[in-house]
Amino acid sequence: MLRVLYAGSPAPAAKTLELLYSCGPENGFEIAGVLTNPPSTQGRHKTLIPTPVAQFAADHNIPLFEPEHLDSECRQAVAAVKADIIVCFAYGHIFGPKFMSLFRLGGINLHPSLLPKYRGSTPVQAAILNRDKETAFTIQKLAPGMDEGDILAQKIIGLDGTETTGTMLDRAAEEGSLLFAEVLKSAAEKGALADGHPQQGEPSYTGIITKDDGKINWNKQAAEIDAAVRAYTPDPGCWTLENGTVLRILAGTALSDGDAADYAGEKTGAVCAFDKKRGILIRCGSGFYCAVELQRQGKKPMNFKDFMNGARGFEGTVLG
Repeated sequence: MLRVLYAGSPAPAAKTLELLYSCGPENGFEIAGVLTNPPSTQGRHKTLIPTPVAQFAADHNIPLFEPEHLDSECRQAVAAVKADIIVCFAYGHIFGPKFMSLFRLGGINLHPSLLPKYRGSTPVQAAILNRDKETAFTIQKLAPGMDEGDILAQKIIGLDGTETTGTMLDRAAEEGSLLFAEVLKSAAEKGALADGHPQQGEPSYTGIITKDDGKINWNKQAAEIDAAVRAYTPDPGCWTLENGTVLRILAGTALSDGDAADYAGEKTGAVCAFDKKRGILIRCGSGFYCAVELQRQGKKPMNFKDFMNGARGFEGTVLG
């Protein structure tokens, strides 16, 4: 039985772990241990909250490692589980040669992009922001360089312009686990990873996304704003200022100038109309953004009809 150390942290990675844990024995592998980020503090009482991956491991009595650093102490502890291979999805750290030497078969990683396009930490967001027509879920060998490893399995995914980062990562968790299982089953049978094939084409890279990236620039095209809202859902979220107060825009659609020609002369950022069927129309540099879910600071998310019931004077406001 192939022994696997699984590395990951957020909820999608926990879903992949759950699926691998359940299907492993029938495919010749088992989860021997879990590596994840340390608990984070939340709330004013700074309560320590484990990662979703850590929670799953604890619930299923899987040996758990939550180090701040992959130092000698961590390596010694991980070595004790005698894992043959490390399987990684959204762990967020680069593994050095000393750490990788612990695994006789090396390691594999799930990267949700059409590699070598969008190497780095935010490939799903990049594909949505750029309004790509397709992306992929890729299993690659772990390599010293960021996301440079040979490709072992890949599934190309069409994009229709309605995806959010949240929905795409959920899908990656499920479909990626099937690709992982396929690669691990083969490795268990052969006693080695397949050779894979080198990445083809010019690489591109993604960077870290911050809260400031979510601030909406109403001078942009409506389609660009729609892509940003979807790319930054659920995190860090898109927001604007309503009379100096943060207003989060959670969901909506882009409309062309022809869809709301009566408001073509309005100032960008202006709340032009409340359409009871479509949503709240906001003027953009080109076209209109039709907001259907919003959230005022300190309040719960609301659909546009409920929001307008308590938003006297909102029509005519210029957001910025």
